[in-house]
Amino acid sequence: MVVLAAALLGVAIVMRLLVGRESLGLPESDAILGLRVQRAVMGLVVGAALGVSGTLLQSLLRNPLASPDLLGLAAGASLAVILATYLNHLQTGERAMSSGVEASALAGALGALGVVYLLSQRRGLIDPVTMILIGVVVGIVCAAWTVFVQQLMPDRGYASGRWLLGALDDNASWARVQVIGGVTLVGVIVSAVVGPWMDAAAMGDDEAHSVGVPLEALRGTQFILAGVLTAGAVALAGPIGFVGLICPHVARLLGGAGHRGVVIGSAALGGALVVGADALVKGIEFESGRMPIGVLTAIVGGPVFIGLLWRERGR
Repeated sequence: MVVLAAALLGVAIVMRLLVGRESLGLPESDAILGLRVQRAVMGLVVGAALGVSGTLLQSLLRNPLASPDLLGLAAGASLAVILATYLNHLQTGERAMSSGVEASALAGALGALGVVYLLSQRRGLIDPVTMILIGVVVGIVCAAWTVFVQQLMPDRGYASGRWLLGALDDNASWARVQVIGGVTLVGVIVSAVVGPWMDAAAMGDDEAHSVGVPLEALRGTQFILAGVLTAGAVALAGPIGFVGLICPHVARLLGGAGHRGVVIGSAALGGALVVGADALVKGIEFESGRMPIGVLTAIVGGPVFIGLLWRERGR
């Protein structure tokens, strides 16, 4: 499974390096090639972060439908960033925020996850369907407030449009990509290391305690890592939907339910999905500009989500 996921990722990266605005092939200019490499790396980081975040949330909440977008994490992170951008505009007059994006996104993601987690509890237990409904409502409310704050900006949110539909940040510096990429790599490694603990926790609390799994530490790690990874992805690309939902399920279908393999597979598949989508939107450019990546992932992920929801309902 890992080999297949890595092969798909390799194909997606090659596609992204070859696809240009008017031609297919490697560019003669080193500068243009460098830009393509940077976007490929950025797509890999974003996809891996979302894929692993989805795996962590599904394990933490014991809900196969959990994902950063359906639980409102991505929308919460976007709202926090656009709100911070607006406050920064009031103070400095700038329309974009050059620093503090990651911290704002992290606060928004963790805040949204905390609200969903608290509101989903009933007598100490969490109802999976209720959690998804609350997560969707939180996401819609955050998206609405994001649009509202954007309308307060002098350009009506044109410069921050990617915080609604999701698109790789053309202005992201290499240093920023490398920092978020390094954090994502650490998150993937830690998630893979605690994979056997997640396997034990999936059998129940008593079974996990019997084999020495520190459940509180594990759940805290999953909670924080899911928020950090989602925040990093949103900081680079805005809210890209369905990557965190689809990739863990595909990884399980290809390689089994062991969480260590699912983490690694989800990271590779997520990277392949986002990089491949970026190659498609670059190769199929409309007169009005490039289509947001979030549109393509929603077109693919929407039917998959309905299928998963129908299967869960049957169970």
